[in-house]
Amino acid sequence: MKSIIQSLSSVLMPAALIGCLSCAVRSDDQNGYQTVVAPGAKIEKLSDGFKFTEGPASDAAGNVFFTDQPNDRIHKWGLDAKLTTFLEPSGRANGLSFDSTGNLWACADENNQLWRIDANGKVDVVLKDNEGKLLNGPNDIWIRPDGGVYISDPFYKRPYWKRGPMEQNGQHIYYLAPDAVAGRHELVRVAAGLQQPNGLIGTPDGKTLYVADIGASKTFVYDIQADGSLSNKNLFCSMGSDGMTIDNEGNVYLTGKGVTIFNKAGQQIEHITVDEPWTANVCFGGADKRTLFITAGKSLYAMRMRTRGVGSQ
Repeated sequence: MKSIIQSLSSVLMPAALIGCLSCAVRSDDQNGYQTVVAPGAKIEKLSDGFKFTEGPASDAAGNVFFTDQPNDRIHKWGLDAKLTTFLEPSGRANGLSFDSTGNLWACADENNQLWRIDANGKVDVVLKDNEGKLLNGPNDIWIRPDGGVYISDPFYKRPYWKRGPMEQNGQHIYYLAPDAVAGRHELVRVAAGLQQPNGLIGTPDGKTLYVADIGASKTFVYDIQADGSLSNKNLFCSMGSDGMTIDNEGNVYLTGKGVTIFNKAGQQIEHITVDEPWTANVCFGGADKRTLFITAGKSLYAMRMRTRGVGSQ
């Protein structure tokens, strides 16, 4: 969640897209490109009345959980198209992700922690600091197939914090190994040199990680090593992002002003306009994982897709 949404619009959006925010999704063209959107699909507002929606993630069945961070709640949009409150208070949860055993992980921004929440809403505080110092504020999370956890840790000063200045030596990407999750809780910095990392998403084979540096207006791609470290950093595209997702064809979905979609080569292929000042995050959900859920401003949106999701986000 941003403190000054308007100031980030120019940071996230390529110049070619600014002033083109009313454009519709790209249709099939003469070169054989097939749109990722389902035929005839339109974006639909599912629910509104929130303060700021964020962090969508779907469970194994396809129910979608998302946060309303200012109201300190995690909501559930069920397969029955009903909205319920899953957890309140929620530690001012931001980014969410499900692990393979059905636990919901939350970047609990209120006290700069990382939570693991079971199906009954019981909270386990997995991380409360890094080497005795407060994290900046875990923001987004991706869990690779073997259970290793990646988090982004940018610094966004919150009005509800009762803390001093940033205690970490920068804004980084961290990794928590599966055995650490089980008990050691040893956090390892795996990507430094970023201005303000925010959204991140990995491929379903666990070999590639995309990281949006929202401060630099860039998204980078890394190779994931067996030990969780990252290597071969390359520029993926010249656009930052808040939240992110990926589909079964390897297309990467970035957010900010609407949803901008890039193929695996880093070429922009489509843009979905969302009638909100800010689009914070996206995930695939529904029973067939072919519905794109979009958290934007005070609302939750959805759009049917031709492609499908490949993970919790």
